[in-house]
Amino acid sequence: MLNPSEVLDFWLKEVGPDGWYEGGVALDTKIRNRFEKSWYAAKEGKMADWAMRSETTLAYLILIDQFPRNMFRNDSRAFATDGLARAAAKKAIDKGWDMRVPEPERQFFYLPLMHSECLCDQERCVRLMLTRMPETQEENLLHAKAHREVIRKFGRFPYRNEVLERADTTPEAAFLAEGGYRKAVELVQA
Repeated sequence: MLNPSEVLDFWLKEVGPDGWYEGGVALDTKIRNRFEKSWYAAKEGKMADWAMRSETTLAYLILIDQFPRNMFRNDSRAFATDGLARAAAKKAIDKGWDMRVPEPERQFFYLPLMHSECLCDQERCVRLMLTRMPETQEENLLHAKAHREVIRKFGRFPYRNEVLERADTTPEAAFLAEGGYRKAVELVQA
């Protein structure tokens, strides 16, 4: 069985902040090869005990919120454990466990809220980035606000529609044609 320290060592030390959002086939394959079986176990509830302790919740959130986005890029499974991640993140935040983790890794407690298609979660994420991420606030806050604006406008992330087999509305299709998320970031920057 996977140990939480294996997740943390890999993501925080081996990949590190410079690689967290780079993606690419090589990283996606490495994550899939090392963690896919554990992700399926977590999806089935077999690793829920990781979310019961402050020391292991960060590893759990990385495993079920970050890794599927790499392992299953352009696949609906990328979002299959989002509900588990949101529940665990909210519990941890309410208990103050996020504040026991230094920046920039603290953001992984808030990203399940940023990945949510619920405006209340988006609002909370922006507040958390603003108040609990002082050292790395600028970049994190920009993306939190961009995600929030997409949800405010559409109530969902249009760039997920294809893999989730949802039909685009006319405004969503126009948004995607104009650059999608990249355009949302530019509008927030302006």
